[in-house]
Amino acid sequence: MTTANPARTPGARAQGATIWLTGLPSSGKTTVARALAGRLRAEGHRVEVLDGDEIRRFLSAGLGFSRADRHTNVQRIGLVAEILARNGILAVVPVIAPYADSREAVRKRHAASGTPYLEVHVATPVEVCSERDVKGLYARQAAGQLKGLTGVDDPYEPPADPDLLLETQHQTPAESVGSVHAVLTARGLL
Repeated sequence: MTTANPARTPGARAQGATIWLTGLPSSGKTTVARALAGRLRAEGHRVEVLDGDEIRRFLSAGLGFSRADRHTNVQRIGLVAEILARNGILAVVPVIAPYADSREAVRKRHAASGTPYLEVHVATPVEVCSERDVKGLYARQAAGQLKGLTGVDDPYEPPADPDLLLETQHQTPAESVGSVHAVLTARGLL
């Protein structure tokens, strides 16, 4: 459920943007995304969270985890985010998106349509992610039950020049959200 922002003038078009959170499994992407979405909604913004796991179950059902399938998945998510953002919604996108060229294609799509795009690297070290192990992926990989875990036995190409770098091992989720919010505000997107 979204609510109108009382500070906006009636009939004014809301500014949309894509806030793309990339990082390893269990880095904190979804935690930050949900908390950010809550804060933005409380401020009266129209927000959608495009969670990577949910998208994979529905929009990208049938795709595997090959490089080509991962690229296709990221492009599908990027297209949906860009459409939402172009239409005045803040699209918050917590996805691993392990390959730089896939993320760059999403950024270029946004640039081509003049849609604001913010890339946030949730740069939590793999050792911390492995300790958190929210979904048990690292334990399954260590037990030999899972192959192709991003950042362990499958590559993760960190962004070379993200708009924001979050080290969630050194800050609370609220502090991470505050950092993202500050960048959105500084860019005139809120």
